[in-house]
Amino acid sequence: MTNIPIEGISIADHPSPGNWKQYFSFSTDHKVIGIQYLVTSFIFFLVGGIFAMVLRGELITPDADLVDRTVYNGMFTMHGTVMLFLWTFPSLVGFANYLVPLMIGARDMAFPRLNAVAFWMVPVVGILMMASFFVPGGPAQAGWWSYPPVSLQNPTGNLINGQVVWLLAVAISGVSSIMGAVNFVTTIVKMRAPGMGFFRMPLFVWAVFSAQIIQLFGLPALTAGAVMLLLDLTVGTAFFDPSRGGNPVMFQHYFWFYSHPAVYVIILPIFGIFSEIFPVYARKPLFGYKVVAVSSILIAVVSGIVWVHHMYVSGTPGWMRLIFMFTTMFVSVPTGIKVFAWVATVWEGKLRLTTPMLFALGALVMFVFAGITGIMLSSVPVDVHVNNTYFVVGHFHYVLYGTVTMGLYAAIYHWFPKMTGRMYQESWGKLHFWLAFIGTNLNFLPMHPLGLQGMLRRVASYAPEYQFWNIVASLGGFLLGMSTLPFIFNMVISWMQGEKAPDNPWRAIGLEWMVSSPPPVENFEEIPIIISEPYGYGKSEPLTANLEHEHSHTTLTSAD
Repeated sequence: MTNIPIEGISIADHPSPGNWKQYFSFSTDHKVIGIQYLVTSFIFFLVGGIFAMVLRGELITPDADLVDRTVYNGMFTMHGTVMLFLWTFPSLVGFANYLVPLMIGARDMAFPRLNAVAFWMVPVVGILMMASFFVPGGPAQAGWWSYPPVSLQNPTGNLINGQVVWLLAVAISGVSSIMGAVNFVTTIVKMRAPGMGFFRMPLFVWAVFSAQIIQLFGLPALTAGAVMLLLDLTVGTAFFDPSRGGNPVMFQHYFWFYSHPAVYVIILPIFGIFSEIFPVYARKPLFGYKVVAVSSILIAVVSGIVWVHHMYVSGTPGWMRLIFMFTTMFVSVPTGIKVFAWVATVWEGKLRLTTPMLFALGALVMFVFAGITGIMLSSVPVDVHVNNTYFVVGHFHYVLYGTVTMGLYAAIYHWFPKMTGRMYQESWGKLHFWLAFIGTNLNFLPMHPLGLQGMLRRVASYAPEYQFWNIVASLGGFLLGMSTLPFIFNMVISWMQGEKAPDNPWRAIGLEWMVSSPPPVENFEEIPIIISEPYGYGKSEPLTANLEHEHSHTTLTSAD
């Protein structure tokens, strides 16, 4: 059943779009909130990137000679934390906020005020994280996973210390994400336009729906684990303290029950972005639309039974290792279906290698590589051999940067004209792509041979035989850092002075392309009535019954 239960919301609730002051104030407009998420998370992305460049600067020589080891531990803890909790999650929520109501034909999210409150928790989390540098003893140093008993150490003896602040920030982030998940699931289930059954939804919406279901069943475990660890640190409980009868491995279960599925919370929206972008720039319908949609749900279901593969060396019994090895490998089935569908979509298509398509293709190539190493790591013998080495770091960064961040860049360029009403500079976009693609591979590919040779992660110094690959990785890291400069220049200048964008500059099919650029307040003057599946490239079927006559250019033929 679909309906539009927000007809009664007054347009006066939303100030006119285009007023820049909205982006610095409390707004309930999903489009404003979406951009607030994107800009805020990108600022923290730069902060996390600076931390990464300091780490790579330290690792360019075998000796620890750039920063103190304590500072190094704090840097890599905060790098991982900022990149996950303040970049990838919020930026993807930003895109979901901006696009989901537009794509399903709704005027806003189901709970606009809850949506705004969830966003404003993100700057609070960021401020707490940055403030932890100034508390006695500095920021948390136990890594972004905060395993006890390391995370229970408090050498300064102060009640307010970096680890306590870290846990408080993570708990707030968890509450914000749960609020967002409730909002997204409700919006998608209850507010789709008439005629938009589940198998007429765009695949980005399917991906967001699947990811937010994971949030609902997984996040309470992580939030509970963080609160219990906080109690151990502050009021003397002993849930995870082995010296007082606690069980530190139990924290690993709480942590990974959510934090491995969290990878799918991150990657599923990127899969959705791929599914939106490839048909547009290949001028072909998406291959296997319904199978790809169901694969998203299947990934969400299977993601709940794979977490123990992170704990093969944590005293996990052999029978349990075997079960989780096979469940982890099974994730590759629905994921492989998606990859096959994307390749079949671009195969023999009339490719337009614009910046969004380049970033999407680059991200897909690197995801395939990450998927192969992921299957290797799901195998118990291989995982035990490379456990806690740079091989794992390399695999993880091919997922998080090579796929997720590159996919996010593809999305930013693709929907930039819709969000701002301005066109970006294509030449600067392509320069950004090539610098980022080369930098990513130079940075993270050398980590695989380093890991196979036995170099441990989270160390500030290492044996001299590892130096060559570390120099290559550090040079790649610096290039990757520099690659953001043409992006920032392009976005800022284009938003201020770029050529005005038409409603549908890419000649794409989708409800968001049937409204003005940027979209009007509450999106649609008339709620669309959906009469066909999405991605009808090469077909003559209109997407809607009541809006198509105003936008006949969206019913494209293969000649386009």
